[in-house]
Amino acid sequence: MMPHYEGDLRAHPDARFAVLAGRWHPHVVDALVTGACATLQSHGVAEDAIDVVRVPGVWELPLVARDLARAGLHVAIVALGCVVRGDTRHYEEVADGAANGLMQVALETGVPVLNGVLAVERMEDALARAGGVRGNKGEEATMAAIEMVDLQRKLAAGLR
Repeated sequence: MMPHYEGDLRAHPDARFAVLAGRWHPHVVDALVTGACATLQSHGVAEDAIDVVRVPGVWELPLVARDLARAGLHVAIVALGCVVRGDTRHYEEVADGAANGLMQVALETGVPVLNGVLAVERMEDALARAGGVRGNKGEEATMAAIEMVDLQRKLAAGLR
């Protein structure tokens, strides 16, 4: 689990976040989205300042993240989804391709794009990471997003 971060966005009423979510494995991804939104709200982000955008699957996350980042409306983007290993290489291609694409979007645009995509061996592993015994990856990715927004604002202000 990620160590607790004390940052709060109440001092930044302009902060708007995007939560992207793949539609595959909705019982898992919906729990990640719920965790992400609750975390943002608990740190002072108004419910109407959170845009939840659904995409067909994990593979589509980077393209939509890029479009959102370029639009300049969000201080950070949290990408959520779930890929479960099957009998083919498709698992690796989707999980690795999405992770690389999300990182590329962040580096090219300067907008923090957090990868909260679960890439798991079994559905039980996903459930454990979507509010089960291993926490909620949606919450963890969102906490990293909040911390990155705070850090970028401090860097822009000369680390005061």
